[in-house]
Amino acid sequence: MRIAKAGYPLILTAGFLSLLVLFLGWTAPATVFALLALAFLGFFRDPERVSPPGEGLILSPADGKVVGIKQFDDGEVSDAARRVSIFLSPLDVHVNRSPIQGEVKEITYQKGGFIPAYRDAASGGNERNALTIVDAKGRKVGVVQIAGIVARRIVCYVNIGDFLERGQRFGLIMFGSRVDLFLPKGAQVEIGEGQRVKGGVTVIGRFA
Repeated sequence: MRIAKAGYPLILTAGFLSLLVLFLGWTAPATVFALLALAFLGFFRDPERVSPPGEGLILSPADGKVVGIKQFDDGEVSDAARRVSIFLSPLDVHVNRSPIQGEVKEITYQKGGFIPAYRDAASGGNERNALTIVDAKGRKVGVVQIAGIVARRIVCYVNIGDFLERGQRFGLIMFGSRVDLFLPKGAQVEIGEGQRVKGGVTVIGRFA
């Protein structure tokens, strides 16, 4: 099982502490640290994914539940017309993937609060990192990584100017969070609120 690199410090620390306290004869604390190491292994799992083929597809950038689909004309991504919000519980895969093939044109990090990520207010008030990705036809999609009440670290693997394949990993948010996907005018949405999605696999929509 592949593990996201950001998880290794936590996994190894918990594993080391488990062995240390077991060596000292403290069985109960050793069990707690061992279970914590296993929980970190599960949280930071990074499964391989095969993205579906097809022209103009826009894939989900994250695993989770769609908690909102809203018309939006004043987002962090210019020309955005609709926002699809995905809530990631601590049990979901937290690796984020590019919804389209294209170049990273903008990356904007903004400090903020830690409102529970399932609330709509989290999109505007929480700590977040926004990427704008533009494909070969100039079509623009925005992905915003948003910290939640538990999530305290947003990881972004890419830089401005990097080229991403559709479904390619670009970051991770630790311990429960939210990802907003901003779609341009004319893009069709093919999922509904309450639906569960998989990053790099589920078709969120398509360009007209």
